[in-house]
Amino acid sequence: MERSLFDRLGGKSAITSVVDDFVARAAGDERINSKFGRTDVPRLKSMLIDQVCEASGGPCQYTGRDMKTTHTRMGVTTGEFNALVEDLVATLNKFGVGKKEQDQLLGVLAPMKDEIVEVDSRKTGTPLPPSYQPAPALAKSGS
Repeated sequence: MERSLFDRLGGKSAITSVVDDFVARAAGDERINSKFGRTDVPRLKSMLIDQVCEASGGPCQYTGRDMKTTHTRMGVTTGEFNALVEDLVATLNKFGVGKKEQDQLLGVLAPMKDEIVEVDSRKTGTPLPPSYQPAPALAKSGS
């Protein structure tokens, strides 16, 4: 029996390293970084780790908002979504993730495109609309 994608990716510690690099890469990518202007980065990282962990068959449980709610009124374009995928692939390549695992992970995440993209355009670098309301920041531990 084949090991789960979660195990083949290296478990939660490897997923955490990939997410850290991916978020930093996206933050430096002018094609998409304006969409993260009001994002609570610790929350984003935590949610992405849980989301990838769960989606790959790991023990985590994603407790964040659904993708449609999260991205409504962000004005994400097809071009921006594709740029984000390119950043993810670049990060996966950096960490030596095999093609089979990359394809499987992207296959799990690809259906989210319809819930994220609101504008059918190849344009990138569009501003975050003022009406967008980000998720609340993570509660500080010990509060």
